[in-house]
Amino acid sequence: MTKQRNIWRGVAVLALCALIAVSVLYAFGIGRNKTAAPQKGDALSLWNDGTGAKQSLIDYVTAVTTEGGSDFIPVEDRIAVFDMDGTLTCETYYTYYDTMMFIEYCLVDHPERVSDELKAVAAAIRPGYLADETLARNFAKAYAGMTVEEFSDYVAAFGKKYTHSFENMRYIDNFYLPMVELVKYLYDNGFEIWVISGTERTTTRVIIANSPIRDYVAPEHVIGTDFEVKVKGHEDEPSNMDFKYETGDELVLTGGFIQKNLNANKSIYVEREIGRRPVLAFGNSGSDTSMMHYTIDARNPYRAEAYMVVADDPFREWGKQDWDAKSQDYLAKGFVPISMLRDFSVIYPEGIVKAEEQYVPFVSDEALSPAA
Repeated sequence: MTKQRNIWRGVAVLALCALIAVSVLYAFGIGRNKTAAPQKGDALSLWNDGTGAKQSLIDYVTAVTTEGGSDFIPVEDRIAVFDMDGTLTCETYYTYYDTMMFIEYCLVDHPERVSDELKAVAAAIRPGYLADETLARNFAKAYAGMTVEEFSDYVAAFGKKYTHSFENMRYIDNFYLPMVELVKYLYDNGFEIWVISGTERTTTRVIIANSPIRDYVAPEHVIGTDFEVKVKGHEDEPSNMDFKYETGDELVLTGGFIQKNLNANKSIYVEREIGRRPVLAFGNSGSDTSMMHYTIDARNPYRAEAYMVVADDPFREWGKQDWDAKSQDYLAKGFVPISMLRDFSVIYPEGIVKAEEQYVPFVSDEALSPAA
């Protein structure tokens, strides 16, 4: 009897040791995938089934996150880059964040701080305007003299204003919900999320920090157009090497302009600041194609894809793009087109709807006068 009891006691000890060993191995990630393959039934619920883009995204993520598969990508190399305006947020005028912020800063909030020339530029902006480097240089001039903290506070405060183009929409509320869901989906599957925007960098950081994707994009993962910043009191010195930052100093916008982050600059900035090719890229216009081509370049060591959002929904949005023409053009370039009309089951939170008019002038002649 004693012998039998000892045998069973030994078996119990061995079983306990085995259980502990398995638990330790599992805790250190041995014997399981670092990232489980996503379940199709749970993914991208705000995207319509059967339209192409949703299934393409799910198939891609499943393939690159399945350990042991031929397309598996290690977590450290899962880099996804997103344009912001028109890709994550509403860009169809009159809800373009940085443009409207410039107009209201010059004509409504602080006309006393800017020149008559800048007021005239702000007042002349109309639907169809060109968001090019010339306009960006004027944006930089408008905020000259503000510390980075003051500028950041103004950007955040502006986001609480309401746009005329939609009912019940503040500017910070103009994120496309399906794209927000996509960012979270990728983040949950081990992707590092970067936002590569033509909007100025600090502005983009503040927008992201106050948005539904704030938990998925670190401030250092934001790349944007750069305005010149110097230490206050040294704005006129030609080189930052000629002075040092001291305790208590403040960084200030000088009004100078460095570089617009569009076209080829997007791929150059990605190389400089990330140092690796992304495996996923999302954009919405020709100014994003450099970043897209850089991602899907044949020299990328991993399977990579690029997606283009087409603003073709005239009912829930102000989209006017022709789906047939745009989608064929993007497919020919190797991009997967995303239709806002067909692919998005919703676009904005409940209660946000199009206004009767897209563009409502609000600038009075008095705002343009020197006396104002």
